[in-house]
Amino acid sequence: MKTVISNGKVITPFRLIEKGAVVVENGVIVDIIEGDPLRHDGEVKVIDAAQRFVSPGFIDMHTHGAGNAEVMDGTAEAIRTMCRIHAEHGTTTIVPTTPAARWEDIYRAVDAIREAQQNSGGAQILGVHLEGPYCSAAEKGAQNPSFIKNPDPDEYLKILDYWKGIRIMSVAPELEGGLQLGRELRKRGILAAIAHSNANYAQVVRALENGYTHITHFYSGCSMTHRKNAYRIAGVVESGYLLDELSVEIIADGRHLPASLLKLIYKVKGAASTALVTDSTKFAGLPPEELKDIKTRDGMEIIYEDEVIKLKDRSCFAGSVATTNRLVRNMVRLADVPLLQAVEMASYTPARILGVARNKGSLAVGKDADILIFDENIGIVLTMVQGKVVFQQDR
Repeated sequence: MKTVISNGKVITPFRLIEKGAVVVENGVIVDIIEGDPLRHDGEVKVIDAAQRFVSPGFIDMHTHGAGNAEVMDGTAEAIRTMCRIHAEHGTTTIVPTTPAARWEDIYRAVDAIREAQQNSGGAQILGVHLEGPYCSAAEKGAQNPSFIKNPDPDEYLKILDYWKGIRIMSVAPELEGGLQLGRELRKRGILAAIAHSNANYAQVVRALENGYTHITHFYSGCSMTHRKNAYRIAGVVESGYLLDELSVEIIADGRHLPASLLKLIYKVKGAASTALVTDSTKFAGLPPEELKDIKTRDGMEIIYEDEVIKLKDRSCFAGSVATTNRLVRNMVRLADVPLLQAVEMASYTPARILGVARNKGSLAVGKDADILIFDENIGIVLTMVQGKVVFQQDR
């Protein structure tokens, strides 16, 4: 049976069709129509978008949890809860992310992600993102210092061989062994990302030469300009701006980065090189009243304040409670980014960075039917994953 999403403002996201329709069959898009859809032979299911926006589904390449469930719970049930809650907020493809932790806990999380991938019940699981444990102590942020270390091939070759579903690994490349790890990731087709890094510009250039092409949560856990013997030295942030070959991801929850920096990143890097990510904790998608009494995460003392998670001493943020639709809304309202480009940053750009743009990230014939309907407030009305409606707002 064909499904026709009709009477919508279709964002491809490279253009806006003021009145159009998207035709879906067997989980893929088979037609994009301008105007009213023609009559189709056979049985057809029609979904009326009611002049709301129809867009590609959002892709979150960095999330630790949602719905009071998180990756490090180590169960398929927890991963499915994440997928369901994120789908309710517009995420159709997800890359669950592990923090620095005991290797046995990381393996258990990977097993849970692999099991849940077979039937997520919501957002499709693309694979796993390993954030750490190879982080700089100087830029550890909320990563647990008990587990951060230098790259060890006896460790990382084992985990990389364990499952081909590892899609991203975030590393401080200046650490001893960091460049060797970058080359290994490049050889395997895994996205090598700079993260929790105290590297200077020269070290970032070397990282780029050795496989690193992306910066994890730009500004967060990133070195910046500093002085050494009176001379100014550029850090990861300045390198990210200067090197066009590096893509970046940003936590656009309105707290990790102020409006001025969101505008600057968009102005310099543009929508094509900037992906929106939640970096969400298990508290994403929960009502505010359930966030008042939170006290710990990953064994560290935390608080919820000003719509964000912080370490108890308020020395740094410890993850967000954001969802992808909030990211898009903030880019439009806080950073004055046009809606089409904000949607691109949440859909096509992460698809391109992850190497899956052939099948995902935009509304085009032959691509997976990962489709959203949302209102003027970026409130999600319907989420479709590979042609299956996984969330629909009660009417």
